[in-house]
Amino acid sequence: MREVTGVPIARLNGVSLHYHVRGKGVPIIWIHPPLLTSENFNYQTAQLSDSFRVITFDIRGHGYSRPSEEPITYQLIVEDMLALMDKLGVKQAYVGGYSTGGSIALHALLSAPERFLGGVLISAMSEASDMWLRGRIRAAAALTRWKAKSLISWAITWGNADTRLTYKNLQRAARRGNNDNWRQYYQYSLNYNCTDRLQEIKAPVLLIYGQSDRSFHKYALILHHGLPNSQLYWIPKARHQIPTKNALEMNWLIEQWVKNRCRKLPEEREEALGWSGHLHDADRDIPEEQIQH
Repeated sequence: MREVTGVPIARLNGVSLHYHVRGKGVPIIWIHPPLLTSENFNYQTAQLSDSFRVITFDIRGHGYSRPSEEPITYQLIVEDMLALMDKLGVKQAYVGGYSTGGSIALHALLSAPERFLGGVLISAMSEASDMWLRGRIRAAAALTRWKAKSLISWAITWGNADTRLTYKNLQRAARRGNNDNWRQYYQYSLNYNCTDRLQEIKAPVLLIYGQSDRSFHKYALILHHGLPNSQLYWIPKARHQIPTKNALEMNWLIEQWVKNRCRKLPEEREEALGWSGHLHDADRDIPEEQIQH
């Protein structure tokens, strides 16, 4: 894979990583799932950078970052992220993750708690324990082994696109990725499980899920009940692909939550956020018995 002129590249931990920084203020650094890239957070970069310093990067072997000879693990990704923060002079940041990227955000909060102000987890999980999710991950990993790069990149990017322009942006970056690194990321996610360690995370965590993403309700409740300091919100009618398909609601929640945290520090008091009755506090609006496990 050749370098692309005009794309910001940093040499970190022996590999060239593409990154992007926009805005000023409290830093928020985002982690994407397998195959997808930092392009998945274009709406967050555009809409949150008026209030925050938004940092995105392509994981090794994804998008415009160079392939990794070292197998992809969550610890390796966290080490790269910390090296990027050091390069940018960021002592502490909020760490955000979407889907499998949320698992890496949890790993970051566990392995380097002193570097993170809190977490923002979107459609995330601390484990992949149901057969439906595990089957999808295995299928994706198998497609990378069969070198079906065009098929899997089309399926994932089309599924995350809200418009044709978004699809083109996601697809253009995704197809540059490395099959082997994609497969390593997928396979690592099958066996990762930090559920028993959630109580160790003392930092505040914002959890955002789609009300129509019923297969992930289980994972939302696992995190909400396991994390000592979390707030959980459901976006009505939303499915899994919230960063691109429900960006306005998601970004509004993040902005209000982080600003509220900044005002309350160092008291660290929790206060429920509402949005015209349309964004629902999980503790108030959805009885646990109504959610399928």
